[in-house]
Amino acid sequence: MADVNLFPLFLSLRVAATATLLAIIIGIPIAYLLHKSGGKFADILDSFLTLPIVLPPTVLGYYLLVLLGRQSTIGQFLETRFDMTIVFTPTGAVIAALVVSIPFLIKSSRSAFSSIDPTLMKAARVLGRSELSIFFTIIVPLAWRGIAAGITLAFARALGDFGATLMVAGSIPNETMTMPIAIYDALLAGNRELANLLVLIMTTVSIIVLYILNRLEKKGTPESR
Repeated sequence: MADVNLFPLFLSLRVAATATLLAIIIGIPIAYLLHKSGGKFADILDSFLTLPIVLPPTVLGYYLLVLLGRQSTIGQFLETRFDMTIVFTPTGAVIAALVVSIPFLIKSSRSAFSSIDPTLMKAARVLGRSELSIFFTIIVPLAWRGIAAGITLAFARALGDFGATLMVAGSIPNETMTMPIAIYDALLAGNRELANLLVLIMTTVSIIVLYILNRLEKKGTPESR
């Protein structure tokens, strides 16, 4: 039986959870602004924001290296002012996971917002409700199913990312090696027994996590109450 280091699994879960939380905080407001704006500019911006869905992960990783690497303006600023580096760190893994996963949340949330009857918001405004109150008490509850689906997709994508994470965070054992990278390294080393075990663990954990998220999504819908 192969010895299994579970650090990559725990790191993958932590990276995916952090990236998903950031995607919720950043992505939902962006999706709502795109929905409210409409027009060609919103469509162009939406195309740009969802570009990571179609771009190869290695291309995304390259862009992130150029943007955040130690020789970049941002990288030099962070290192000089805060003694902080992004590449080859767990932070880099989170950023890579965020970039590849947030488009799924934006797309799903924007579609959910578009399905809401606008007369409901107009009636709320007539009654004197603020835009913030309308968003949290009317829009989010009505769009919850689409938002929850986007959250599930974002988490799944962040959990399984390989290419962008490998380029930005590397494969440093017990530091930046996530589960997909650990599987790849095991295959490169010719350790099929370990690779098969890691694949089984990753598949099982992914199914469990997605099942839990789907159950939580159903509990948040009116039909389940």
